[in-house]
Amino acid sequence: MELAYYSDYAVRLVNSEEPARGKDSLTSVEAVREMFGANQSAARRATDADVTRFRSVRARLRSVFEAADKGDETLAVDLLNSLLLEFPVSPQISGHDYRDDDGRPLWHMHLADHPSNATAGFAAIAAMGLAFHLTEYGVDRLGLCEASPCRNAYLDTSTNRSRRYCSDRCATRANVAAYRARKRLEADRSGSTGLAADSAQRASANGER
Repeated sequence: MELAYYSDYAVRLVNSEEPARGKDSLTSVEAVREMFGANQSAARRATDADVTRFRSVRARLRSVFEAADKGDETLAVDLLNSLLLEFPVSPQISGHDYRDDDGRPLWHMHLADHPSNATAGFAAIAAMGLAFHLTEYGVDRLGLCEASPCRNAYLDTSTNRSRRYCSDRCATRANVAAYRARKRLEADRSGSTGLAADSAQRASANGER
């Protein structure tokens, strides 16, 4: 498993809340367990106490994305480093569940966590995954959706660093909104031009009398 894969843990947690819309799906231990996806052995460690802990880590991870989105690379790195120090992991070589055509293990790097609780394990993996993504692709590859009021986090993996939205849905909505805004502006300008022309005609007519 590629270490960068773990960065999805961070995005998944950050996007469990939509502050601008007043939405928060992280309200129960069941919701916490869903954050782990296929890693059910880790999910089973979650308790009611992890709901509050997860929300705290979520706020700190969002701060990393917000700093990156504002172009403050140093702050983004400092915030992420503080998470890495607080929630350490142990990189290990693993070959489980992966076999080549000859039945030999396909060795890959795996993050082994040794948490005191479910939040610590999730935070360790999310922070390390995000750190690998940041150092591999750059701080500017961490973004927040520009489609107001979304502001969901995303990881830009485009070849030309052009991603601005968290999903195709948000991109479409933003494009439609921009199109409508242009049409309104054109209509306003057309109306203003028409009024100016009418005013000029009336002034010309008055001058001929």
